[in-house]
Order: sequence, then structure tokens, then C-alpha cells
Amino acid sequence: MEKLKIAGGYPLQGSIRVSGAKNSAVALIPATILADSTVTIEGLPDISDVQMLKALLEEIGGEIDFRDGEMTVDPSKMISMPLPNGRVKKLRASYYLMGAMLGKFKKAVIGLPGGCHLGPRPIDQHIKGFEALGAQVTNEQGAIYLRADELRGAKIYLDVVSVGATINIMLAAVLAKGRTVIENAAKEPEIIDVATLLTNMGARIKGAGTDVIRIDGVEKLNGCRHTIIPDRIEAGTFMIMAAAVGQGIIIDNVIAQHVESLIAKLREMGVNIETGDDQIFVSPGSQLKSVDIKTLVYPGFPTDLQQPFTSLLTKTTGSSMVTDTIYGARFKHIDELRRMNAAIKVEGRAAIINGPAQLQGAKVKASDLRAGAALVIAGLMAEGITEVTGLEHIDRGYSHLVEKLSGLGATIWREEMTVEEIEQFKN
Repeated sequence: MEKLKIAGGYPLQGSIRVSGAKNSAVALIPATILADSTVTIEGLPDISDVQMLKALLEEIGGEIDFRDGEMTVDPSKMISMPLPNGRVKKLRASYYLMGAMLGKFKKAVIGLPGGCHLGPRPIDQHIKGFEALGAQVTNEQGAIYLRADELRGAKIYLDVVSVGATINIMLAAVLAKGRTVIENAAKEPEIIDVATLLTNMGARIKGAGTDVIRIDGVEKLNGCRHTIIPDRIEAGTFMIMAAAVGQGIIIDNVIAQHVESLIAKLREMGVNIETGDDQIFVSPGSQLKSVDIKTLVYPGFPTDLQQPFTSLLTKTTGSSMVTDTIYGARFKHIDELRRMNAAIKVEGRAAIINGPAQLQGAKVKASDLRAGAALVIAGLMAEGITEVTGLEHIDRGYSHLVEKLSGLGATIWREEMTVEEIEQFKN
């Protein structure tokens, strides 16, 4: 196991390139199961979630070549093999295998998903959609069993706006008979990305990116070539980093429209931002003002940027409040920031940050992916050396982070943990 070490207090400058979207990749790769011939996806991030899905598709018979961000999947020999445990348990987005395998084979056995520990993430809306399409769904010994004689289009109203359920129902419905209508659908850019891939494969989908999606089932889907969208959460993380410790940073390969809510809040704080066709330039103002944020479904402020943004707020003058309406348990990073001298208290679904506080280097632990990003930003802001453990979380969503930040002038490196440190980490 490794730990990350960061020598804080050094200003960053230059340009940094955003990788392909993690939250698209974890749905696009399972979607290739639905094709009858080879699918190529360009621009995939080199992260552990992508490697895990590659291994899962190989486990069910897929022939896959993955190099330099380009993955070619030949699904012609895939079979509906049960995946009750193993890698599935380590990957939250493994639930997309349910919709894809149900759509292709009319049956699937998938272990309940793992991933970051952010409190309960029920898949009841996914199941509601599968059952509306004609599937029988049972939970047997910790795995979800899906079976259907045939899938038929249906009108499905999602009780809560869910990216996962919207995509999963799309995957199951594209080969169903008749029309499926998803109402109260999520509108995230990743949903449009998945719909674009499926459409290139021959699916008939209208309304992706709105709250009503219509899908007319087709008999088969063919292979195609698709380029993934940039990762708006990685872009947002770099923008927050630039506001915290930058002296002018260009973020390359970004769609500004996808991070509009963050841009608005950063400008409100006094951060200077210039947007171009596929670039954003960020430089901090002379003094950062405190602001309040509330996470909402897209196009609102993303829950995935709440934790990194909290680190930035420790630098602002005054009192700020962060309210997470999506995941109430997403405050495990707060105790770690307190170790670094942050003045933060949690009240229910909100965190109150008083600043400015001069953060101090400390030994901290990433409890999930975006908490890890928050601690990296805090380490860059802090005086002294910060040690971050739990890198397996960071590696799930940030590709070549050390190399990218080193290119901006950060003093950051990975070290092997000692046996004693590993034991302490496990406890």
C-alpha cells in the first residue's frame, strides 16, 4: 500500500489537462455489452474503476484491448455469466451491468455494488424500472437476480432524480419491444454521453438531457466509435485547486457549460475566471470571500465537488455554510480537515466553516474518492508536510494525479507504507 505526501505552501502555475469523465466511463463500458460487434471508446481515464470494469467484461467473455485511453470491446462471445461477488463488490457503478446484461441476455446475476462509503445508496428506482419493463427482480444472498421472458417498453416515473437509475433503465430499454418513457429523469452531461453512444450503436433515444427521455426499442445494436466527454468533476477539482493555491492555471479539455454552477460560486468568492472553447483560466483574487453552497442535482452545484470546495472555504474570510442535500453522510472529510487546523463544525446535513484558517500539515485518511481530493487540496494549502492514506479511493477517479500536479509545480509524491502504518490504517 502507498501513501501520498504533499509539501504545502508552494504556488502552482501552468496548464493541466482534464481526463475523460469517470462517471461516463463506468456506464459507457457496460453499454458495450449491448452491441453485436466491436465498440471503441476513445479518451477513457486511466483509473482503477475502468480497469475493474475491463476485468469484469473479460470475465463474461469479452475480448478487450485497452491502451493509451482507447478501449476496444468485442462483445460477440459474451455470455450471461453470474457475477455475484469478487470485483463487483469493489465497484459502486457495477450496477450498470444489471441494465446492460438484462437488456442483452434477459437475465443477470450481479452482486450488490460497493465503492465509496457515503451512506445508503438504494437501488430501488433501478429495480422499479426493471420491473416496469417486465423483469422479475429478487435479492438472493446479497446478489440481485434479474430474469425476463421479454422486455416491453413502459412509462416509468422516477420518485427521485437518479443518474444511476436513469442510465440503467436506458440500458435495459434500448432492446425492449415498444416505447419506454422515463419521467423525472436526471439531466447530467454523462447521461447525454451514454445516450450518444447508444444512438451511434443504433438505439432510438430522444430527450436525453431533459427530464423526459423517450426510447423506442430496436432489435439489435451494432458497434461504433465514440469519444468520451471531459470529466467535469476533475475539471472542477482543478479549478478549486487553482483558486486555493494557483498563480494562474489553465485547465485544458473542459466544457465550461458543465461547470457553470462552480464558476458562479468561484466568481462570487472573488476568483478570476476566463472561459474559452475548451479551456478555463483561473486565478485567485486578492481576498477570497465566504459563500454558502447547497448541493443539488444537475445543473445545480455537484455533490461530488462539495468536499473539495470545503477545503477552499477554510481560506475565505468569514463564515460559510455547506449543505449537502444529496448525500447527508458526505462529511467524513471534516474530521480530517480539523486535524489540519480547520475551524469547521457539522450540524445535520450542513457544515459551517469559519475562516481564514492557516492549515497545518498532518497525517490524514481519505474515506472516499472526493474526500481524497479535498485532502490533496488541503495539503497543497497547508504549512509543512501532509500525509494522505486511502489512496485506493483517489485512484478510482483521478488519473495520474501526482504527475499532473507536479507539472504545475507541486511538491507531491507517493511512498510505500511501512508494515506498522498499514496495520494502523486497517484499524
